Amino acid sequence: MPVCPKCSQPDGVMKAGFVRGRQRYFCKGCAYHFTEAKPAVPERKRYQATLADVARAVGVASSTVSRALNGHADISPATRQAIQEAARQLDYHPNFLAQSLKRRETMTIGVVIPDIERPFFATAVSGIQDVATAAGYRVMICQSKESYEAEVSNVQALIANRVDGLLICHSRETENFDHVKEPARRGIPVVHFDRVCNEVNSAKVILDDRQGAFAITEHLIEQGCRRIAILAGPPSLLISRQRQAGYLGALRKHGLPTSEELCAHINFRTESAVAALDAWLALPEPPDAIFAINYTNAFDLLIALKQRGLRVPADMAIVGFGDEFMAMLIEPGLTTVDLHPFRIGQQAARLFLEQMTQKELFEPRTCIIPGELIIRQSSLKSRG
Repeated sequence: MPVCPKCSQPDGVMKAGFVRGRQRYFCKGCAYHFTEAKPAVPERKRYQATLADVARAVGVASSTVSRALNGHADISPATRQAIQEAARQLDYHPNFLAQSLKRRETMTIGVVIPDIERPFFATAVSGIQDVATAAGYRVMICQSKESYEAEVSNVQALIANRVDGLLICHSRETENFDHVKEPARRGIPVVHFDRVCNEVNSAKVILDDRQGAFAITEHLIEQGCRRIAILAGPPSLLISRQRQAGYLGALRKHGLPTSEELCAHINFRTESAVAALDAWLALPEPPDAIFAINYTNAFDLLIALKQRGLRVPADMAIVGFGDEFMAMLIEPGLTTVDLHPFRIGQQAARLFLEQMTQKELFEPRTCIIPGELIIRQSSLKSRG
């Protein structure tokens, strides 16, 4: 039996049940109830070897260890080998945070994209890494999943981790850009790509959305299409406005009327694309072609038309914007515009490196990457 904590007498203490899983006691000598002390859980300490540990193991100064591990020529081969062996045995790893604080650079680029599962963004990140890795930079990738709140949180986390620069493609929901304005104001390099913000004086990499939309709409007109509908995105989205402008420009060039009933602004979700399709099919004169400014919605339309017993392209031509591997595998193959996302990522990373090199002399500029019209069976009405 334990000793009573009040009267310090071991005699007269008896068990008196349990309280919250712990044994309860009663001291008859002083009429005092108490519970057994909660056993202390030893704290698991995580220890990481330091330069000083390596120095003690070899019997040299910490500065000697630092110079040896950084390849300085003033360290003898024997000492260097001893230091490297000690570092290996102690599992020593450089403290990148300490190094970055010393040189005021982390050699890390923060990248924020809407969705890593989308082939366009995954390929753009691959292009960023291609250039960044060659320049000695690491890349930290965050995705917003098309959420404004997640995007803000991602940017704040990257800045808190002292990234040297921020490469960002905004979410569909983003209309307030204060979370990007503040890092830019503090001199942190910011590069926008694809979905950009004109409220920040930053370097930008954009697609030639207007020309690409013009080319693909003109292709439909050349195939004999006269009532061409457009499945656009939210009006607040710059790329949606640019692609719609290219579509309208092609109609005007060829003397075709524009119609509000043939323009649908959706949120890019499958159900909204199918709802727009059904509304068009219910018209007295349905469209003979649909231009989906997002290629994933073009896939939605192809599937929905098949389910409704309509033939593509004979009954309805379908084109998209943005190319991926599935576009050539689906039946019929999807006519679309290749956006060259790998080039976009590469150029975004190059603009960051230029800004890091030129510092205050860097003048933000906008680089335009032209798209490429890829014609497949989904739009070839004249051969359908």
